[in-house]
Amino acid sequence: MKNLISRKIDIIVHGRFHGFSLAHALLSLGHDVVVHTNYPASVVERWHVPRAHVRSFLPHGIASRLGSKIKSVRAQALLEPALHNAFARWAARGVRIDADIIYGFSGVMEQFLRRPRPQKRQLRILLRGSSHIREQSDLLQAEERRVGLTLDRPSQWMIEREEREYELADSIFVLSNFARDSFIKHKIQPNRIMVNPLGVNITQFQADVDALAARRKRILSGDPLRILTVGTFSYRKGARDLVDIARSLNHLMSFQFVGDFPSETSKLRQHAAPWIELNDRVAEATLPSYYRETDLFLFPTLEDGFAAVLAQAVAAGLPILATTNCSAPDMIAAGSSGWAVPIRSVGAFAERLRWCHDNRPEFAALIGEKRNNPGIRTWIEMATEVIAYHDRWLQNDA
Repeated sequence: MKNLISRKIDIIVHGRFHGFSLAHALLSLGHDVVVHTNYPASVVERWHVPRAHVRSFLPHGIASRLGSKIKSVRAQALLEPALHNAFARWAARGVRIDADIIYGFSGVMEQFLRRPRPQKRQLRILLRGSSHIREQSDLLQAEERRVGLTLDRPSQWMIEREEREYELADSIFVLSNFARDSFIKHKIQPNRIMVNPLGVNITQFQADVDALAARRKRILSGDPLRILTVGTFSYRKGARDLVDIARSLNHLMSFQFVGDFPSETSKLRQHAAPWIELNDRVAEATLPSYYRETDLFLFPTLEDGFAAVLAQAVAAGLPILATTNCSAPDMIAAGSSGWAVPIRSVGAFAERLRWCHDNRPEFAALIGEKRNNPGIRTWIEMATEVIAYHDRWLQNDA
């Protein structure tokens, strides 16, 4: 599939995030894309982005990996500005002057955004993958008080830096209406915010008819429901609430977690072991097998700009039960099966799970054979929206 007009698009991403998948989709549409990253070009190729379209700042990637192993808060406070400024300066020097669209991730865009605009028709997009950084910080600060621990949350330096980027960018792209609302709450004009949800590899995760039938049969059999959570076992992602939910309902259903285990929850992980089957992260290609053997996807996050695992679960035909502080309400509103409840509401989560246990026929009826995957979309659709936004922006600026 090719577009009639090819645009030059530079993507600035200090890591991977969704930058590589978006670049591949844009290239597939016939656009001229360059990815500026700290990943080796050989690694970016795994996401089907040819080396010729990658500009790599490998020393920064190495320094970032080494820096992530430092435990000293004081050292981290000194390292963060140095690393972000180094990457931002490097990226700003390499962006093509005649690029039509600059799609850059927040935190490393200030130096570029302060540069004079080489052409009036160049659109400078700032992508914020989470909620407004102050909203994120406030939520994590409240969680610190609740759990009595110091958590990984945005520094004051990063908060101030990102807020300057918000003001300098032409447009701010976010991934959910929850994230959009957080920007409006913090006084960003609504017309500068664009909701452009992530894509998902639907073919990879989509459940076939046999898997859906097996899930319905399993639910109707009366066996304990199988509840799955995938992601990071962190306080930000609702780990404390996940443990409380599992502890209260473990006699009725089984709980399984797959993902990463940061040091902040090492004690909580030990406490969770009797109620949750805890599994380390697996390759993305392995995840569909976990979704296939599950009856419901549980996601009690406190703050997520989108949560790709929710899109994967929906593609797999799973009903979702998540908080309102992520993309779940958008997916449900679009027709996906599921429920969204306020954060930190363990009772509401438990009540809904009990309903699923007590009302098996009604719950099984949610496991349909619809093939249109309501509420999610492909990477091509996400990339197409970036181009469509650029066209609208040009028209409004004319």
